[in-house]
Amino acid sequence: MNKLKLVIPILLFFAFNNLSCSVYQTMVNISRLKFKLGVVNNFTLNGVNLSNKKSINDLSIPEALKLTSAFAKGSMPATFTLNVNALNPNDGTGGYPKTNATIVAFPWRLMINNKETVTGDIGSPFSVPGTGEAAVIPIQITIDLYKFFKDNTYQDLIALAMKLSGSGSSTGGSPSDLALYVKPTVSSPLGNITYPQEIKVINYEYTK
Repeated sequence: MNKLKLVIPILLFFAFNNLSCSVYQTMVNISRLKFKLGVVNNFTLNGVNLSNKKSINDLSIPEALKLTSAFAKGSMPATFTLNVNALNPNDGTGGYPKTNATIVAFPWRLMINNKETVTGDIGSPFSVPGTGEAAVIPIQITIDLYKFFKDNTYQDLIALAMKLSGSGSSTGGSPSDLALYVKPTVSSPLGNITYPQEIKVINYEYTK
């Protein structure tokens, strides 16, 4: 009986120790995920495709009429895809086991020129393989630019839209005017794990 009393605490210690190591390793692997903004695709403003427009002079007469009419009515709806590059460095090198990551939730807040605008989430889980190469998470954005920038002139609002589309930006389609604040939830053998706080995702470097 005395031996049994001694063995049980030892077994519990090793079980708890192994569980603690597993929890720690899982948290480390998840925390190593990195994100940054990629290119903007399919940017339309009130139905006008701005992807290849670098200035207001590139608008055709019908396009200009369509946009001026929308501005006069107090509505400039824009839709575009904002691609987020997700990097999973857990590729089996550097002492870390190869681990795929599945993002089950990715609630985001979109900032334009440091102004908070629309919010959203991904529609379905997204897998980021442990290959050391970036996977692209496409974020579908719908926003009425006039609602958030109604103090801008027509010309300034069109210039902003073209810059956001990437065609009027020197950064090759990844405008510096955009930022996402995200709070990912990642699945794991221990259950879903949500980041403790939001992270800021920008276009020129991966989150640390």
